[in-house]
Amino acid sequence: MVLTVFRARLKDEGRDAYYALAPKMGELARAMPGYKSHKVFVAEDGERVTIVEFEDEASQQGWARQVDHVAAKQEGRKSFYAEYRLQICQVVRESSFKAD
Repeated sequence: MVLTVFRARLKDEGRDAYYALAPKMGELARAMPGYKSHKVFVAEDGERVTIVEFEDEASQQGWARQVDHVAAKQEGRKSFYAEYRLQICQVVRESSFKAD
């Protein structure tokens, strides 16, 4: 499994554009081959963290190169991100627990 960890801060003037585009990108990601899941978390200081799981590196690369996603990334740099950090991570080990 490959994780995309995207940490970002929005410009105040770019929030409306971000919130209009984000649901569309979520739908598009869910339709990509190899997509497993994604979640968004917002910290008290306003930083947004999105974690996306893909089956493998090829699936993650497909998402990175998807035409509408590429356009959204360009728009984000231009209009609504004050800053961001992207990490692509290979899962080395995984375990889970779920109580009854």
